[in-house]
Amino acid sequence: MPNPLTTPPGGGQTFLNAPLAGDMANLNADVAILGIPYGVPYGMAGVAGPCSTAPTALRAQSQRFGYGRFIEHYDFDLDGPLLDGRAVRIVDCGDMAADPLDIPGNSAQATAATRQIVASGALPIMLGGDDSVPIPFFRGFEGHGPLTLVQVDAHLDFRDELDGVREGFSSPIRRASEMPWIDKVVQVGLRGVGSARPSDVQDARNNGNLLVTAAEVSQQGVEWLLGRIPTEHPYLVTIDLDGLDPAVAPGVTGPAPAGLSYEEVAGLLAGLAARGKVAGLDVVEYAPGMDVNGHTALVATRLILTLIGALCRSGQLG
Repeated sequence: MPNPLTTPPGGGQTFLNAPLAGDMANLNADVAILGIPYGVPYGMAGVAGPCSTAPTALRAQSQRFGYGRFIEHYDFDLDGPLLDGRAVRIVDCGDMAADPLDIPGNSAQATAATRQIVASGALPIMLGGDDSVPIPFFRGFEGHGPLTLVQVDAHLDFRDELDGVREGFSSPIRRASEMPWIDKVVQVGLRGVGSARPSDVQDARNNGNLLVTAAEVSQQGVEWLLGRIPTEHPYLVTIDLDGLDPAVAPGVTGPAPAGLSYEEVAGLLAGLAARGKVAGLDVVEYAPGMDVNGHTALVATRLILTLIGALCRSGQLG
């Protein structure tokens, strides 16, 4: 397939000021950034929703840490430079183009792009988009399982359908549970009220999902959480930023009080990298128009960098 890039991403900015990937068919990278701005909407009014500009905003925020600035400097969160002195090749594959009249086609293209990144051996890091875009992202890992899906989210996202739409932002974990290459599902940060009905919660439990509330993480700690996550399969991580407390990540469409702290999510990512292989990461549900001084973009960017740095230290990169 052609490179999904249609215009220079982020107003000409790439993530971390990394080089553009160029030919997706001959990808030569350790980490590949892919933007999927557009998902499956609940009605045409949602085609270009509040999260569709998130990849651009995240790339802009990443400039403060990128190549030519501070990426080689000391990072006190990681106790050393981000890449730990390793020769890690990071590229930006751009954003998936989208046709508002061909939503299934958009999803198919996003899956194909993800599949190319995975087949190349690079770590895919996807910038969403709302919480429907993980569905085509997850599909790109077909043939590379079994995987354990670790979700950070305030909401269960286990609706089978909503107004006849089966691949919207209320359904990514239900759809993931149907993918044979995803063996186990861990859902972290649950709290408050969302689209989940009691039957959806029961369905998730019947599927064997491990449901962990934000309150449990606060009371028991990240090490307790890591001890409950299976270790036998690589991890596919999906972060809906409303899983964090709104005081930490205010720029989301579905904020809920008493969420996870930055330190808890960063600790989870570092812990997963130390305990096993990480197959991929997506960060979704960032709404730049609802943010405060770009703070949520900063948090999301730092979480991505934390995972990259932790993978360097575990020997998975470079």
